[in-house]
Amino acid sequence: MDIFVLTAFIAYFALVLGVGFYFYKRSSSMEDYILGGRSMNPYVTALSAQASDMSSWLLMGLPGAVLLAGMGEAWIGIGLAIGSYLSWLFVAKKLRKHSVVAGNALTVPEFFSNRYKDEKGYLRFICSLIILFFFVIYVASGFKGCGVTLQTIFPEISFSIAMAVGAIIIIAYTFMGGFKAVCWTDFFQGMLMLVAILVVPLAAIGSLGGWSELQAGWDSVGVENFMDLFWDGGAPLSAIAILSLLAWAFGYFGMPHIVVRYMSIRDPEEVKISRRISLIWIVIALSAAILVGLVGRVYVGEAEVVADGFNAEHIFIMMAGDLFPPIIAGLLFAAVMAAIMSTADSQLLVASSAITNDILGKYGRYKGQPKALMWISRLIVVLVAVFALILALYGGDSIMGLVSYAWAGFGAAFGPLMILSLYWKRMNLYGALASVFVGFITVIAWNTFLSGTGIYELLPGFIFALIAGVLVSLATPAPSAEIQKEFDEAQSYVEGQ
Repeated sequence: MDIFVLTAFIAYFALVLGVGFYFYKRSSSMEDYILGGRSMNPYVTALSAQASDMSSWLLMGLPGAVLLAGMGEAWIGIGLAIGSYLSWLFVAKKLRKHSVVAGNALTVPEFFSNRYKDEKGYLRFICSLIILFFFVIYVASGFKGCGVTLQTIFPEISFSIAMAVGAIIIIAYTFMGGFKAVCWTDFFQGMLMLVAILVVPLAAIGSLGGWSELQAGWDSVGVENFMDLFWDGGAPLSAIAILSLLAWAFGYFGMPHIVVRYMSIRDPEEVKISRRISLIWIVIALSAAILVGLVGRVYVGEAEVVADGFNAEHIFIMMAGDLFPPIIAGLLFAAVMAAIMSTADSQLLVASSAITNDILGKYGRYKGQPKALMWISRLIVVLVAVFALILALYGGDSIMGLVSYAWAGFGAAFGPLMILSLYWKRMNLYGALASVFVGFITVIAWNTFLSGTGIYELLPGFIFALIAGVLVSLATPAPSAEIQKEFDEAQSYVEGQ
């Protein structure tokens, strides 16, 4: 175990724990703990949203896929960049305004419930259960990613211990500081991820002798049309395949741990600043991640790629360890952990909020007791994390595969409802329930019975949920005058009124 690499790791972990401790005394209410008191500046909001979105997929998954199959794997990155921008453009500002008007909603389920005056709480309860189910799986996959990363860097430690170390750190700063700690750590982690994903491929290009040598290497790659955007793994991409990859964009409209950032920004008028920063970050980060895979194919050579035991997803770690001195490599390795932790912490907090704010806070004996609920929320952070850790230890490899499944589930169940809630005055509670149910069920059914079509289940799920919401709303009574008045107020809401 290299002492310099370990020192860099310890310094990084000390930073994120320090941020959590700093905000421990500054979270005095549920609004503070769950939503940061709606006081986040646009720069933190933007980087926090992007860092919590990308996870280890940015530094490991995407580069590994590009290394093996070629430039055609970039379509998913293109879809994500488009989806992120459109979500900031069409959802962020309106949601920030409407969530305040709708009873100062702190979570996505609470916003939907308040938006439609769901007095019996059916919509809130269903949304909370969907969030809890998928985010336990998401957090488990993040813990497993921590274990894989730490064991790759420090092979002397066991996988279970490596995973537990990552989990404990994530639990600690999320427990202490809540939303503000998560956002500020994500802010620093987002910057670290961006620097790391840029310097590693540039250093590798230099070590290979420059761009001309790199191009010569691509010409000898054993995958036909490796650099062609319309080929993937040596075969031409069909229109359906490209459309399915681009469909990942729809997930952003309903992803709870991302859209909650929109609700937290201190001023709706600052959303445009966050949107610009977010676009710059995601375009640079995704482009650099694709470059890591393209450069990595030449860097390791064809013999290594086809050798038994080669793991393409470790290409970033491999090049960082080869090209930089240990202390710098340690910081670059920490960027991989930052990618994992910045997603897991956000999902852990949202899963906890779904139980505390949207179930116990509305139905249980602690209703109307914000101080008690804040401590219960901290306790549930620990309980959800422990359950996710057990699932990661004993749940098998299928956990990681369910991440794309969960993205589709959230995107189809919540995305169409989010758009209709913010833009259509005639939408009612019946339409909302139908939209959530149809989107969720379509994803499950399509993945189970129609996966052979090659169409990503998010695409039909989103379309059918959107249609269901419109048709059921039109077939049932119009929303009350109170709901329609509140909708109009949200459209004209000005901060500080």
